[in-house]
Amino acid sequence: MTLSSLGFSLARPVLHRLDAETAHGLTISLLKTGLAPRTPFSNPALRQTIAGLDFPNPVGLAAGFDKNAEVPDAMLGLGFGFVEVGTLTPRPQAGNPKPRLFRLSKDEAVINRMGFNNDGHAAALKRLEARASRGGIVGVNLGANKDSEDRMADYVAGLSAFAAVAGFYVINISSPNTPGLRGLQSREELQQLLDRLNEARARLSRRVPMVLKVAPDLRNDEMEDIVLCCGHGAVDALMVSNTTLARPPLKSAQATEQGGLSGKPLFAMSTSRLANFWLMSEGKIPLIGVGGIHDADSAWTKIRAGASLIELYSALIYGGPQLVAEILAGLEQRLKIHRLSHISEAVGAEAHQIAEGRYRPKMAPVSPVSCNRSSA
Repeated sequence: MTLSSLGFSLARPVLHRLDAETAHGLTISLLKTGLAPRTPFSNPALRQTIAGLDFPNPVGLAAGFDKNAEVPDAMLGLGFGFVEVGTLTPRPQAGNPKPRLFRLSKDEAVINRMGFNNDGHAAALKRLEARASRGGIVGVNLGANKDSEDRMADYVAGLSAFAAVAGFYVINISSPNTPGLRGLQSREELQQLLDRLNEARARLSRRVPMVLKVAPDLRNDEMEDIVLCCGHGAVDALMVSNTTLARPPLKSAQATEQGGLSGKPLFAMSTSRLANFWLMSEGKIPLIGVGGIHDADSAWTKIRAGASLIELYSALIYGGPQLVAEILAGLEQRLKIHRLSHISEAVGAEAHQIAEGRYRPKMAPVSPVSCNRSSA
């Protein structure tokens, strides 16, 4: 048992007795002490170069965990190849009334209706500037204030605010917890938004890759419109997907709470959408797979569906920090099983089967100790 897994096994019962948001706040406070174990990971077979960025491995931390850019280095130290902070809005906002974050333990899922609660651009920028010399890829997830008179302008403001420190931008127009926000995914509004963002990017002295994060609750025609808008370099990648408003069969009493569902129950829907985006774009737009990743098999399936990079968050609540090492070890083993020399060879290899619900992954045992570790 590793130090991180031992610590989690001891801390989990205490944290899970607290309400979910209090436990999360305590976790952030503990990480800020700098005492978290460092397990950096390096293996040339898992490195990915996307949009000009060299990712040491394809497993990233999804937005929502580190909303205010308080602990990106602690999370990079756990072995993540990159982390995403936010969602950040121009002005601080309190978000929706509490309670607004719910564990669905029987389902290994989470429902949230946070509402972009964050300290605003200025506070996060100060923190990111202070850690800029430490390296590592830190993406910045951008949102719009709930009461904004011009939401598109809020996203443009984010490009300017973080141009010097962001590894990449994520344009989050797919949260279900800000009324009307998902309307920006419609073809006409999305085209207008992307035009404004790219005009703004052209004026900046530093080019930062831009990713569009979309919802899983999309029809085929809506996905086709998004692909049309995002082609020809309008974005550097698509992130599929955010949380869902749908409710697959769930066992937990909290299943009736309003908000976006994440975790294991989101996996099938988000991975199907991912495969469809890969097919619709003919593999020409890099994809980042998010939603329901909870072990090496689910991570591998995302990659076979078309993801060059993947992200997770909810699974950490149930699997602990050692989950990162377990997934990376599992990906190494799957490359050997499939006789592949590099992870890029697996991207999209089973997109047709996954889109049609016919894919069954080849299983492999997981042994974290097989990971190739770089020195801390």
